[in-house]
Amino acid sequence: MVDHRGMSLSTHEADLFESYRGRLEAIAYRLLGSAGDAEDAVQDAYLRWHAADRTRIETPEAWLTKVLTNLCLNQLTSARARRETYVGQWLPEPVLAGDRMLGPADTVEQRESVSLAMLTLMERLSPNERVVYVLREAFGYSHREIAEILDLTESNCQQLYRRAKQHVGTERPRAEVDADTARRIVEEFLAAALSGDTEPLIRLLTDDAVSIADGGGRLPARKIPVVGAFDIARYLRHVFQPTPAKRAFVGDDAVFYAVVINGAPAVLVEVGERVYGVVGLEPSADGVAAIHIQVNPDKLARITRQWAAAGPQEPIIRKW
Repeated sequence: MVDHRGMSLSTHEADLFESYRGRLEAIAYRLLGSAGDAEDAVQDAYLRWHAADRTRIETPEAWLTKVLTNLCLNQLTSARARRETYVGQWLPEPVLAGDRMLGPADTVEQRESVSLAMLTLMERLSPNERVVYVLREAFGYSHREIAEILDLTESNCQQLYRRAKQHVGTERPRAEVDADTARRIVEEFLAAALSGDTEPLIRLLTDDAVSIADGGGRLPARKIPVVGAFDIARYLRHVFQPTPAKRAFVGDDAVFYAVVINGAPAVLVEVGERVYGVVGLEPSADGVAAIHIQVNPDKLARITRQWAAAGPQEPIIRKW
């Protein structure tokens, strides 16, 4: 391969980058909360690798992590300004179980760092706090290594990490789920949501549960969070109750599936050959603690491709 300046990239160097791509994507996804933006950042890192004098790079993984982190920091800074004009609530982009964007999942910290709840909480952090938290919690980097990546002192990184932990450390531990558990939770949730009664939903939710919906101004979505089991139950009963008008708007061929996204059970709604919406459920020991409703089409493109590639699945509800 040759770039526009004539600098060649050997097969070994191309393969070396590809061996790191999954890890880089997982870092970028946790930093940005967007699979699409993560892919773009990693591709930009590849172009930097392509153009660099690679004979001077002693540790490619460290060099690429630093380049990627700086690209993500630039995006995080501009994203903060964009979020101020975002229509309604902002939620991260959901990805299906098995997607390499989710990265390592061996420890509780690694699994928690990619949950929709945690990705949403991390929006409270400054860009540097988020980098330190992600690299430390999810990827096991030492404060010395992170300091070199960010061009900060080690003590400064330790302070950033403590502040980040204070901001996000109050999140309750969630229950671990596999595909069978996810299906059982989703079946119970849909039965309650479609019953036309609020009581079954109230029993499923924690008293202080929160529901957040993201339509991005593209599709109708509640513009403020709904808090508390009773209010969420009333809201969800309205959302899921089929009416002729809703069927006309969504389509009369909506099919409901149980999936695992970001380590948690979720309802996936397919209309035609497109994923119309994803309803993430955050289970805890006391019940469902959070509901994340994603219907912004811009944030469902990757999961639509994943879903199509996964092949036929067994739906829970074939006809809404």
